[in-house]
Amino acid sequence: MPRGTYLHLSGEEPLEEHFECAPGPGGWRYVGERPDGARVDLTVDGRWRQIRVELATPSWLIRGGTAGHDLLWVRHPAAGDAAPDEHGVRAAGFLGDSPAFLVAVARWLRLEPGRDAPVRLVRIQGPSLAALTVDVRWHLAEIETHQTETVPLPVERHEITDLSTGETRTVHLAGDVVLAAPGIELTDLDSPPNLSP
Repeated sequence: MPRGTYLHLSGEEPLEEHFECAPGPGGWRYVGERPDGARVDLTVDGRWRQIRVELATPSWLIRGGTAGHDLLWVRHPAAGDAAPDEHGVRAAGFLGDSPAFLVAVARWLRLEPGRDAPVRLVRIQGPSLAALTVDVRWHLAEIETHQTETVPLPVERHEITDLSTGETRTVHLAGDVVLAAPGIELTDLDSPPNLSP
């Protein structure tokens, strides 16, 4: 069960996300927490569909997941008795600040090297957990194998292009761990990634 720390570098001050992730009886689960009060709890099924997602900041909470071809979620203040806002859109899953979502989407797509696919996602961002539907093209550019002291480590290079802006981000994955991504740095990992999660 990998445990480690990601460093978020895109804000005014770097923030650590302490996480653990592991395959479960029917899928994979990731739990992460940051010192600013943000947390993520993501569970996927055996086909890597995001079946249960909880995102929280000190002020807001989102709970949701996929249901067939739709993504459903409720958003409400973390405190108080305000009625939750219910939302639904035709999308494959969430994309958030946490690297967990990069892992989940990449594994759900199951691309072969050199192949790409368009995918619609709901991006959740900021302290208010604002939602924005985005269309991206996900491309698995290559897989490089690195020798380690235990087993060879396949590292995948994914290129993710926002179809509305043309901006492309490069993400490096090994199993269920993000090794590097824009604004994300893996600073600590206490055990190897799950290579066949």
